[in-house]
Amino acid sequence: MAGRLLLRACTTTLRLRSNAVARPLHRAMATEGIPTDEEQATGLERRVLMAFKEGKDPYSILKPKFYPGTKEDPQLVPCIGGKRLVGCLCEEDNTAIVWFWVHEGGSHRCPSCGTYYKAVPHEVPH
Repeated sequence: MAGRLLLRACTTTLRLRSNAVARPLHRAMATEGIPTDEEQATGLERRVLMAFKEGKDPYSILKPKFYPGTKEDPQLVPCIGGKRLVGCLCEEDNTAIVWFWVHEGGSHRCPSCGTYYKAVPHEVPH
């Protein structure tokens, strides 16, 4: 009801301002249905959706892959510069976080639990 009154008010206003008769406004949802996320996404959200379609994870949104953390197969830590600060929860129910720096070029060991981490270069998509 309110939508019809608004449409009438818009067409009446348009008629008063110009000599030409304006067509009434039509709602897009009435003919095509509700738009999907891909159709109405813009900006950063659109970039992320397009990258997901291509099988990429540009902003590290998804959960990282699990690596055992051994010297031969360390946890991979993406870094933009030459180093990155890493926090290790050595045990599942531990409340203390062990912080240390990981530098590019070799693997680094957590001083508390012994898990190995390796910094790998990562490029920001924008």
